[in-house]
Amino acid sequence: MDFEAPRRLVRALAEGDGTQDDTRWLDGLPELFARTVDRAGLGVERVVAPGGRGSLVVLVHLPDGTPAALKLAPPSAATGHERTALESWDGSGAVRFLAPVAGPDGGPEAGLLLERLHPEVSVRSLPEAKAILEAAGTLRRLWVEPPAGHGLGTVEDRTAAQAGRLRAAAESDEVVAPLIAAALAVREELLAAPESETFLLHGCFHQGKVLAGDRAPWLAVGPAPLVGERAYDLARLARDRAEDLVATTAGPSTARRRVGRLADSLDLDRDRVLGWTLFRTVTAAVSALRAGRAREAEPLLEFASWL
Repeated sequence: MDFEAPRRLVRALAEGDGTQDDTRWLDGLPELFARTVDRAGLGVERVVAPGGRGSLVVLVHLPDGTPAALKLAPPSAATGHERTALESWDGSGAVRFLAPVAGPDGGPEAGLLLERLHPEVSVRSLPEAKAILEAAGTLRRLWVEPPAGHGLGTVEDRTAAQAGRLRAAAESDEVVAPLIAAALAVREELLAAPESETFLLHGCFHQGKVLAGDRAPWLAVGPAPLVGERAYDLARLARDRAEDLVATTAGPSTARRRVGRLADSLDLDRDRVLGWTLFRTVTAAVSALRAGRAREAEPLLEFASWL
């Protein structure tokens, strides 16, 4: 089949902090795709578009006719970590891992073969209240004990790098600086009094990461796994559809009420969920601003100001 990388993926790699290896990966993606399909004997249906910002997903059939999804990701995506998480969940609340995709010339694995879900149907298709309920129930199933020798980073590790980028942004943007200061302060407070728990976390969980399946109504995909406290993992879900809240007069009260209800429904400390929601929302807004996506950043900044 004729192959062209989805524009969303191309744009995201151009905007992000990817390495030269990622650039070379994108340049060589058509050849990698063709070689992978040929080597694994896959039947290709179509590329999922617009797809994600961090990988190429193609609907395929295995040699025995089983429908599956082929996921190819750049080196910075660390698909080995995703595989670790998916194998730990073993299909409970998440897409099932089927097999690794061998890298070229015996190098690191190039991607994953996954259970086929319905990429065009996410939990976002539901009314907001129902979507949040279903997503939260899915997330609860993913919080398990980390596997032995997992090699995954921690919440402190991941947010340290993000905090560094926030400090740099504060020096060049006086308008956003107060929110950045608040986000950095709350991170320090949360880490100074850490929650005494360590779970395997999805790391990038939101409504768009929960897809319809056949063996279960909803299953999570696309983890960026790490280990740490559950409140961190809930924070991205708490600000879902921020642009819709910004369009209402009751936005501030609704935002805080949503955070509280989510925390209570999953038996988490409200203040910790609120704190990580503030930090992660400001981080996402600053990242969007750096990439020139002001329209995406504005509702996030307003949402953060309500917290």
